[in-house]
Amino acid sequence: MNHPAVGPLTAVADGVRVTLRVTPGAARNAVAGVAETAPGRLALKVTVTAAPEGGKANAAVVKLLAGAWGLPKSALSVVTGATDRNKVLHVAGEPAELMRRLGALMD
Repeated sequence: MNHPAVGPLTAVADGVRVTLRVTPGAARNAVAGVAETAPGRLALKVTVTAAPEGGKANAAVVKLLAGAWGLPKSALSVVTGATDRNKVLHVAGEPAELMRRLGALMD
């Protein structure tokens, strides 16, 4: 089953993967738009005040995005890049509904 990618979103069988570019230790927690990380590759820019130690920044990213997207924190998990600024976040749920909902929030 081949799912389309829309910006930093990619539908997968059990939800959506979101490519992130995270800036820890920022002045405020915010979703700062979409940026090109490499030619043709887009990532959702996220800034968090938490330090990048002991998983604090990752927890802050999950909390921020769950709140912004109206989803339970348990539906979000970092699947790659746990110790890197470039991350992939998995959002569990029905792929078509999540793509529509999250895509609309990023426009």
